[in-house]
Amino acid sequence: MKNAGKYQRGYFMPPVRSMKWAEKEYIDHAPMWCSVDLRDGNQALIIPMSLEEKLEFFSHLVKIGFKEIEIGFPAASETEYEFCRTLIERDLIPDDVRIQVLTQSREHIIKKTFEALEGCKNAVVHLYNSTSVAQREQVFRKSKEEIKEIAVSGAKLCEEYRKKYNPDFIFEYSPESFTGTEPEYALEVCNAVLDVWQPTPERKVIINLPVTVEMSMPHVYASQIEYMCDNMKYRENVIVSLHPHNDRGCAVADSEMGLLAGADRIEGTCFGNGERTGNVDIVTLALNMYTHGVDPQLDFSDMPTLVEMYERVTRMKVYERSPYAGRLVFAAFSGSHQDAIAKGMKWRDEKDPDHWTVPYLPIDPKDVGREYEGDVIRINSQSGKGGIGYLLEQKYGYDLPKKMRENFSYAIKSVSDHLHKELMPEEIYKIFSENYLNVTSPVSVPETHFRQEPAGKITASVTVAVEGRDTKVVDAVGNGRLDAVANALKDAIGLDFTIESYEEHALERHSSSEAVSYVGISANGKTVWGAGRNTDIIVASINALLSAINHIYKD
Repeated sequence: MKNAGKYQRGYFMPPVRSMKWAEKEYIDHAPMWCSVDLRDGNQALIIPMSLEEKLEFFSHLVKIGFKEIEIGFPAASETEYEFCRTLIERDLIPDDVRIQVLTQSREHIIKKTFEALEGCKNAVVHLYNSTSVAQREQVFRKSKEEIKEIAVSGAKLCEEYRKKYNPDFIFEYSPESFTGTEPEYALEVCNAVLDVWQPTPERKVIINLPVTVEMSMPHVYASQIEYMCDNMKYRENVIVSLHPHNDRGCAVADSEMGLLAGADRIEGTCFGNGERTGNVDIVTLALNMYTHGVDPQLDFSDMPTLVEMYERVTRMKVYERSPYAGRLVFAAFSGSHQDAIAKGMKWRDEKDPDHWTVPYLPIDPKDVGREYEGDVIRINSQSGKGGIGYLLEQKYGYDLPKKMRENFSYAIKSVSDHLHKELMPEEIYKIFSENYLNVTSPVSVPETHFRQEPAGKITASVTVAVEGRDTKVVDAVGNGRLDAVANALKDAIGLDFTIESYEEHALERHSSSEAVSYVGISANGKTVWGAGRNTDIIVASINALLSAINHIYKD
């Protein structure tokens, strides 16, 4: 591309780098979580949520397990103020949940913010001002000392108003545009604020270090966070928080590396909604931990309900391939993927292992409220015999022989390719039942009687009809009942064939009193298949044989 020279790296590496975070393998415990769906997420919507929609979203966030929820900027508008007052006056905030409100470092805004919180038991007052080089030079046109004074004066005002309203309120400070700020200057400003607030073990302070605009690769952010954690005053009484945005598509990586570097807390939204490319996606971040065996302390076990609520109240869509939550993230269309998943699921049934290791599925879909049938195996022209057979077995109880699965898969892929569409389970079953199951036309057997003969032989007296007419009764001897019926049919319709395969099983999926049989026969150099289902296994076997014969007879 042209004009690459007009861009330069706008971030700053810390003056001291220890890189201790790079030695860690994974995040071994859940951070503190703060949802900003109702503030940062809401302000980025084309149509912001109504009061009732916000209340519904708030209730769902509490149900998921969020203990801190940023609800808005009460001094910014009457709508934001009303929402805060409604939560307090209707007593909708559980005792173990803190609401969080945002304020700029300006006295009339701070005053209005505390007025909005009157009567609230637990709250975080989140003070911020921008500290980056670009903001200092272009927006505020102020020196470093002047920008620091904005933060300090705001901190002092917050302290004054806290004494008037509720001494138990928690404070949070953000040097906005932290990633475009010199780390040593950001540290200087944060320490100045901490000197005002004097955090204690009983009343800690949150220092939030936001990726207001993502400017670097994630390891740079981790180094910045580590530097701040190593050099911040009162560190044992400070909760270091991260608020990553996703301008470079690395918000999750920023968060994970920032937690490794010493951060304690994450602010984000459930599906990454936010200004520009959005905030960090907390669903992805939390469930990444879950796949490493770490309880994220958030409950996403009913993902479909969360997605439905989110899409309805925000008018946004969860992308089909969005990790863990998207409609297609567990779906396998590829034949080789389907085969591996089907075999992996069968292996789990046989071995009952303690840990999840199914190929291509990093998480058990059932853990987030999804079903294997219809969610995992999806059928189109790219699908294979393993996936098609697995779906038929799991959804309807038919465990086709291996070679029959292959035969059936060609039929399914042909239909999907011709229609140029995905086939739903009910469509697949319809194709199976119409072409393979109990196909008793044009050749049918209305009646059969058996007689035991010496040496274990069986004589079958078989009534055979073609297209409902030309009925005849044929007697034939065989090594068993099905063999005897097969010999009778050969004589009756003049077809020479050989039974190549026979399998049967109980149809446990629907009724233990029913059985299903599969028969493969070869004739004229090709093998065809049929299936039969009945409460009588002999009738089921005869129907399976007839289904195969009728394939050939029609041809």
